[in-house]
Amino acid sequence: MDFTKQNGNRPLVILTGPTAVGKSALSIALAKAIGGEIISADSMQVYRHMDIGSAKIRTEEMEGVPHHLIDVLEPTEAFNVVVFQELAEQAMAEIYGRGHIPILVGGTGFYIQALLYDIDFTENDEDTALRHSLEELARREGSEALYERLRAVDPASCESIHAHNVKRVIRAIEFYEKTGKRISDHNKEQRENVSPYRFAYFVLNDDRERIYQNIDRRVDQMLAQGLVEEVQSLRERGCHKGMVSMQGLGYKEILSYLEGKISLEEAVYLIKRDTRHFAKRQLTWFRREKEVIWVQKNDFDHDSQYCLNFMQDFLREKQIIL
Repeated sequence: MDFTKQNGNRPLVILTGPTAVGKSALSIALAKAIGGEIISADSMQVYRHMDIGSAKIRTEEMEGVPHHLIDVLEPTEAFNVVVFQELAEQAMAEIYGRGHIPILVGGTGFYIQALLYDIDFTENDEDTALRHSLEELARREGSEALYERLRAVDPASCESIHAHNVKRVIRAIEFYEKTGKRISDHNKEQRENVSPYRFAYFVLNDDRERIYQNIDRRVDQMLAQGLVEEVQSLRERGCHKGMVSMQGLGYKEILSYLEGKISLEEAVYLIKRDTRHFAKRQLTWFRREKEVIWVQKNDFDHDSQYCLNFMQDFLREKQIIL
């Protein structure tokens, strides 16, 4: 189908869910079934040389389905929602030009929301003095002190922003200080935007214990596959904790181990614990989103074909696919 002549209401399929729930395998089957191409909505798989810790899909696992926004940046480059929107929209234009349907796959709900509702996050403010002072506060007193400052002015933001995500904490404080408005309120208003797409927003989920078991198993596999060696290689390239890329789960903990700050056993414990917490926060985010379709794996006897059939039926019913 030629989507290039359509000005609006182009089809878009989203497949998201908590980490380790099985999004990648199902997205491949869905793409093959509906003529789709996959755009990664993952904040780590965008980086080259960061394969193991990001659980990056391997070429042979793609089964010929084109994937976008994977291996497009160096670890030294910053990746944020504005860069994501720009790269994703470029990929979507190419996908539509081929008459295919973009399938946004990944667990970063903030990125999905930004693209789906065309939210403007570009920052035109050239005054960076406040940002630098907040960065200095984080270095001097730690991320928790910064987090408590945010909690004092915008407690709702603390529900979706982790204390260690210093960049987003600073942005939220900065937004409040400069506008007098909470960024949580701003984002809530932006979510009321009408999407320019004819979309289906699927959230794949499973029993909590199954997800947690998958997380523990995945971390053990990462270690066996050479996560420590991968982080050591990145360290030798000059990567350090001050970089956005090295703030990813698995990377910052192993970096602390390599720096002699914690034992390997402690690092593994922290990765597993914090990944479980991350999965919980992801689900909290998706439950707040509107127009999501939950695909609960236990409702389909954990049969991926049943899940796929359900999704295809929904897409036909909503006339997203023919």
